[in-house]
Amino acid sequence: MSSVFVAILLGIVQGLTEFLPVSSSGHLEIMTFILDHFGSEGLPKENILMTVVLHGATALSTIFIFRDEVAQIFRGLLQFKWNEDFQFSLKIIISMLPAALVGVLFDEQIDALFGGRILLVGIMLIFTGLLLFVADKAKNTTQSVSFEQSLIIGIAQAIAILPGISRSGATISTSVILGIDREKAARFSFLMVVPLIFGKMAKDILGGEMTSESTALIPLIAGFVAAFITGLIACKCMISLVKKSQLKYFSYYCFTIGILAIIFTVL
Repeated sequence: MSSVFVAILLGIVQGLTEFLPVSSSGHLEIMTFILDHFGSEGLPKENILMTVVLHGATALSTIFIFRDEVAQIFRGLLQFKWNEDFQFSLKIIISMLPAALVGVLFDEQIDALFGGRILLVGIMLIFTGLLLFVADKAKNTTQSVSFEQSLIIGIAQAIAILPGISRSGATISTSVILGIDREKAARFSFLMVVPLIFGKMAKDILGGEMTSESTALIPLIAGFVAAFITGLIACKCMISLVKKSQLKYFSYYCFTIGILAIIFTVL
């Protein structure tokens, strides 16, 4: 299987699952496991450079779609006035803290959870499905995110570091269950992860975690383009689906993939 094809495939999986509530980390683990199982030598099993490129692509697609909100966050931080923009910026920062602390304090333990632990991925996908199913039943409101709720949503994002728990699924479901407006919940969920993605990318690059094995430029570009374009489409679709209270369909999908992953592991 060619490296370009594998890169495009991984880019599509990353672009879709970063925004759709089905766990990007879980699906990439499953995809890597499948590619290894069938003897694909297109890319190294653990290519941090490709991972950085794919995450960078989805982060940029988020910034492109929410460019007005991103500008609002920067305005709020620079104004230093207790207005709506500044409060929204503080809420984003508060929501980042739990995941940032977990990432710094338990980095090695988290890394140990990845690398082909498909049974764990399957169990966590089922947990994600349960969250989505409960959230789908919640009543819609017009409530915005409060400071207290931003911290709770941030804790949900920290838990979603586990492979198989969807970050967007956990944060959006938690927001909706707390009574936050569905569209506002989706937008807040996508915005709160962007600084963390860039932080993780900087850590991988500056921390010397890049593998000595280099990946050719064309597969990197192919993966980036695939993840960026797919991310744009998935992000817009997800906002629409959350507004229409259609999270239950993703819960069914998570149940199915989670059960299949468990069965495949056991057998």
